[in-house]
Amino acid sequence: MGKVKKSPPVKLIVGFIFSDQSILKKAKVYLVRKYGKIDFTSQVLSFALTDYYEEEFGKSLNREFIAFKKLIDPASLAKVKIFTNKLEEKLSLGAKRLINIDPGYLDLAKLVLATTKDFRHRIYLDKGIFAEITLFFQGKSFTSWEWSYPDYRANAYLEIFNQIRERYIQEIR
Repeated sequence: MGKVKKSPPVKLIVGFIFSDQSILKKAKVYLVRKYGKIDFTSQVLSFALTDYYEEEFGKSLNREFIAFKKLIDPASLAKVKIFTNKLEEKLSLGAKRLINIDPGYLDLAKLVLATTKDFRHRIYLDKGIFAEITLFFQGKSFTSWEWSYPDYRANAYLEIFNQIRERYIQEIR
């Protein structure tokens, strides 16, 4: 029998899909108040591999990722997702969301995203929130699964998460 031990802390990441930079800035202010200093911000990427969000947000969408300096307990992921869902509502215009905020975490072996949608490869966490291992680290880079979202398979995204992983390595040393 293995001994039960506490999980090491992980790197909190948040991905945004947006068209309006001012809404992105507001979202970041709320997230910094809640989770502390941002220590990584990706370049802004075009979000054009799917039209899933076009009806809600319009065309010419962008994607950006941030990571936080303070490491978190991986067991807190469901609470983080609930907070970001409430933040999306707060930043909405009536019933229309203006930004999509997707939290997750990264450790040495994987990138885990939180979602409200169940599927065969997702694990229930708590309060209607599921977790998905979206990427795994193998060799010298993150790698996608068959179920990984199309954008997360792109080399630009993999490089972002490799950079965040390097920061994480320095923090846990």
